[in-house]
Amino acid sequence: MMRSTDQQTTTPEGAPPAEPAAPELLELAGEFPVASRAQWRDLVAGVLRKAGREELPDPVEDALRVPVATGVSVAPLYTAEDAGDLPALAGVPGLPPFVRGARAGSAGVTAAGGADTEVPAGWDVRQRHADPDVAATREAIAADLENGVSSLWLVLGEGAVPVEALGEVLTDVYLDLAPVSLSGGSPAAEAFLALVEGRTDLAPGGCLGLDPLGLHAATGEPQDLSGLADVARRTPAGWRSVVVDGTVFADAGASAVEELGCAVAAGVAYLRALTDQGLTVDEAFGQLEFRFSASADQFTTIAGLRAARRLWDRVGEASGAAPEARATRQHAVTSSVMTTKHDPWVNMLRTTVACFAAGVGGADVVTVQPFDAALGLPDAFSRRIARNTQSLLVEEGSLARVLDPAGGSWYVESLTEDLARAAWAWFTEIERAGGLAAALSSGLVGERIAAAWADRAQRLATRTDALTGVSEFPDPAEVLPTRRPAAAPPSGGLPRVRAAQAYEQLRDAVEAVRPRPRVYLATLGPAARHTARAGFAANLFGAGGLQTPAGDGVAGFADASTTVACLCGTDRDYAADAAGLAAELRAAGATQVWLAGPPSLAVDGVDGYVYAGCDALAVLREVADQLGVPNEGHVGQHGPSGEEVRA
Repeated sequence: MMRSTDQQTTTPEGAPPAEPAAPELLELAGEFPVASRAQWRDLVAGVLRKAGREELPDPVEDALRVPVATGVSVAPLYTAEDAGDLPALAGVPGLPPFVRGARAGSAGVTAAGGADTEVPAGWDVRQRHADPDVAATREAIAADLENGVSSLWLVLGEGAVPVEALGEVLTDVYLDLAPVSLSGGSPAAEAFLALVEGRTDLAPGGCLGLDPLGLHAATGEPQDLSGLADVARRTPAGWRSVVVDGTVFADAGASAVEELGCAVAAGVAYLRALTDQGLTVDEAFGQLEFRFSASADQFTTIAGLRAARRLWDRVGEASGAAPEARATRQHAVTSSVMTTKHDPWVNMLRTTVACFAAGVGGADVVTVQPFDAALGLPDAFSRRIARNTQSLLVEEGSLARVLDPAGGSWYVESLTEDLARAAWAWFTEIERAGGLAAALSSGLVGERIAAAWADRAQRLATRTDALTGVSEFPDPAEVLPTRRPAAAPPSGGLPRVRAAQAYEQLRDAVEAVRPRPRVYLATLGPAARHTARAGFAANLFGAGGLQTPAGDGVAGFADASTTVACLCGTDRDYAADAAGLAAELRAAGATQVWLAGPPSLAVDGVDGYVYAGCDALAVLREVADQLGVPNEGHVGQHGPSGEEVRA
């Protein structure tokens, strides 16, 4: 309740009541005592002790920290003292250090009421095309440009759009309205330059897409940077010739820290090459576009894009670049690592969150990958959903009407600072090793990314990082859509990984066996007592493609046609009956018996335990082996150096 000390005024009978006077000071929580961080810590410590934690860190919130990148974790609580002066140091949109965005708005946008105001006009909606069928690509491009897409990303080369067909693909595209970004190296860039030779009316914002260091990272083969300036001099006005593609590192398993640090190192290498070949510092800065991955970890994506702008501004400041030249042009692409083949429709939700984060984080260009990208070439429906995701956020959600909406958040400002510092430390380590090309050739980058991926793989294996539809809540009856195969990406260097790959490979191997392998759920007591743990066990085994028939005790074991069982009940039921039931199951032919519950229950006759936080992949592999599933199917997560990272 809010109270006002102002006296009420009287009005003549029948007259409308007078407007109440607003109090000079309105304290919404004025009647409540001020809560301190120390009090909050005491409450947190009490909850943790009740949960069984005997030894607690100091400060206690460190027990609840969650890792989000190499050397960076987030706390459960942020206050003004955590952010300190960071919000003020972030500056304002459109000015160095560009943490709050590279642009300050777009004049002339009519707001509600008809007044012209400084309202952001949105970001560039860019759709990717890599279908080698020229007619299909032309049709897809036309549909995109007619329905909300503002620029094109064409992948050219073997297995993708033929380089020689570039002119045919772009026949119906008004290049004075829709800029184009290319992937395909020098052949693609030269083909486009020949196509538009003499034209001065091209829409600004395109990119020729040269990225020799990204190709080095993907193939393991060093590349020549000596021709970059020649291409830069022939690049159309308002276009860029070089893309610094951080997604190459993200797709290999890098955390945000490695992706940002490697991208800055690549950018610095390109600056050196361009200036050594005669371009001025400002001209060299104007030739670079940055591409970053956007994941469903929305706050890390938001903070990562903000940190990237700060890092590049620092490089520009040290290089002597003019302030206006130091603003990065950022192209955010929804992460390939987070996409799944199983239950691919959930990818629509993942890409929506990632697109939201890219917009809030201030990306200039955004590409939403179709939900079926992990299955092959997208169809018309998945492309429509991808572009409509952006249209909904921009047009219906009005997301682009606010610049840097996360700015000033104690959490986001602190996370931006932590990512920037960690990425800068990694960048300087690469520089001490001789630069990115040398760090790639020596294995420094691969080893660092492999370590980051191993940490992530462990969280995936224990389902600390959940994958909806794959490691959690799988659909055992799903029928996957079929898609034409996409071109294989360059290989030989850093590999491409996906968070779901270990679960999906194991599940595919299990589902290839006929009849489908099963785990019998032997329940104890009435349904009200065993349902929770039976459901948990069914969910866990289902993540590996295993069917889970259930029955009361040993009664349904014979009909389940399996040799693996899992006991499901309460702790009290286990104490009374679990050991006996395990013996009965073994007598009935069970060769492996699990128990749904923690190992502290220590039940005789049980081979293992399934519980929240257990190594689910290890359990599934062991059960699959026991049931005779071919070992070729149980491959683990692979690190960038090619070794298998067992979770």
